[in-house]
Amino acid sequence: MHEVPELECTACGMRRVGEWSDALCGCGADLWDIRRPTAQLDGERLKRLFDDRLALRSGPYSSGVWRYRELIAPEFPEDALVYRGEGNTGLYESERLAAFAGVRKLWLKAQSENPSGSFKDNGMAVAVTHGKLSGSTRFVCSSTGNTSASLAMYAAWAGLDAFVLAPAEGVSRTKVIQTLAYGACVIPFDGTYDDGIRFLREHARRLGLYVCNSVNPYRIEGQKSIAFELAQQLGWRTPDWIALPGGALSNVSALGEALEQLHALGMIDAIPRIALVQAEGASPFHAMLRDGAETLTPEPRPHTRASALNIGNPPSWRRALRALRVSNGLTVAVSDREIMEAKRVIDREGIGCEPASAATLAGVLRLRAAGRIAKDQTAACILTGHLLKDIEALEELHLTELSSGPLEAERLFM
Repeated sequence: MHEVPELECTACGMRRVGEWSDALCGCGADLWDIRRPTAQLDGERLKRLFDDRLALRSGPYSSGVWRYRELIAPEFPEDALVYRGEGNTGLYESERLAAFAGVRKLWLKAQSENPSGSFKDNGMAVAVTHGKLSGSTRFVCSSTGNTSASLAMYAAWAGLDAFVLAPAEGVSRTKVIQTLAYGACVIPFDGTYDDGIRFLREHARRLGLYVCNSVNPYRIEGQKSIAFELAQQLGWRTPDWIALPGGALSNVSALGEALEQLHALGMIDAIPRIALVQAEGASPFHAMLRDGAETLTPEPRPHTRASALNIGNPPSWRRALRALRVSNGLTVAVSDREIMEAKRVIDREGIGCEPASAATLAGVLRLRAAGRIAKDQTAACILTGHLLKDIEALEELHLTELSSGPLEAERLFM
């Protein structure tokens, strides 16, 4: 058995020591976070250690997640770690996109380069490792697509069974097919992602299923590695802003915790501001902050072309709120039209992304126009999903560009 860390309720702050399960805290309000003492850690020593591991080409520390094991899950035995080359994703500076957004410098952090094509792999490697260590063999999630593909891939790699609850509408068929290709059992249902989460909260333990959604704090621990790697790639410096899309809000939760951790250890000089971007048809968290409300009112019928953001009741909203407070961050909602235009621009840069990822650039553009981001500032956009994750979006944008008649090559090249 592995050492068990301390758990803290994100609503009432109660702490306890014990294995995580999908149960809520006794207050009934919210999820569990993992808390580990970090006072004994030496930030400068960790920098050297993490930099040394960059040269590794095999073993768990070649992973862009387990490279940071001391900050993620030091209690896990090294020989039990599940990994498949996750992390190690590119950070690309683009002068053209900086000019498009109106900022001094702009980077794209391409989590789309993960093995299953999305940022979910960073967290899933840790969640599946914990599940295996806990003796689980049957893993489950509710998903709009990327979580299901990631879970299915890791389960296949580790010889485990994966089950996916997939809304019958509002998800990318490409992602569902990818999930099926990895061998998961996909269960379509009438309803939303939120309905699937509600079902799992009520029945997963009775059915002997290990839940791999963002209600699982080990998912959050793994996703922190995105911020760790971004800081390392910039020489342990950070941009003024980090923009990321907001669906279930696990990514902003992880990012906030990671940046706070790095700053407390003296590994970065300042915490960058977080810009959380939601789609206008699925933006309950943005609406809560815009209206000055104290609790989130779910959107019962979320709708956006960016299917990965099509979530009306994000389970990690309290964690996300803490992340924004720590970083002095803010939220913005952008239209589907803005998202698809930003996607076109990113695709033409030779990197590409799915629509939800493009919300980041659309958000930076909107915030720059509103004067919330200054023209002399820098920003990093987290691209969460691969260009080929949503073939339907590509068809919408580009099928009309194909010639309907014979190709007149000579005329085209004149």
